Amino acid sequence: METREIGLSVLAETKEERGRRVQVEKGVLSLNNQFAARNRERLKAAGVTALNILSSPGSGKTTLLARTLQDLAGKYRMGVVVGDLATDNDAQRLRAGGVTAVQIQTGGVCHLEAAMIARALDALKLDKLNLLFIENVGNLVCPASYDLGEDARIVLFSVTEGEDKPLKYPKMFKSAELVLISKTDLAEAAGFDHGLALESLCQVAPQARVLEVSARTGSGLEEWYGYLRGKLG
Repeated sequence: METREIGLSVLAETKEERGRRVQVEKGVLSLNNQFAARNRERLKAAGVTALNILSSPGSGKTTLLARTLQDLAGKYRMGVVVGDLATDNDAQRLRAGGVTAVQIQTGGVCHLEAAMIARALDALKLDKLNLLFIENVGNLVCPASYDLGEDARIVLFSVTEGEDKPLKYPKMFKSAELVLISKTDLAEAAGFDHGLALESLCQVAPQARVLEVSARTGSGLEEWYGYLRGKLG
């Protein structure tokens, strides 16, 4: 018999029970991947590039998107899907910039799933878009396992989170095409060690391009916008 510690309690789990749990998890991910494949085909047919934006809570996803939508208004036809456990505060904030933002309230689920995105796409006029941002639920664990049908994953981690964040959550960073070190205007105050952060990223996610940005000051945003231009061809 195996045990798993949860908080201060210990749950016993037999190998048979663990096997059933693993099978259920595999089944859920298999179904999710089917929806993701359909989403990807649908987006490709519509000529829409979809980017899955991920981070822990408070890393600056919404602030970066708001600044991006403002700066690139009129240059691209952009839309946003926002995932949160509750409230539509972020979607309202992004809509204020004049873009279509669809809110997904997950009701306690700690990640977005491809079926949720499929329903959100129904609410968007894809023929009016060429760039779709998906702001995932703030979480560096569960979202890493769920393909949404995106073209690329972008992971933020802020200078206030510590340089070893990639080492603590390797699965998320290993799936990233681009990593944005955010809130760089706070780096000095936070005592952030850029060299150590880059070393952590290189160790875990050597495939990822790394940019350092500040949505507040605008530092590094031109490189971020250059990345977006490259994704749109």
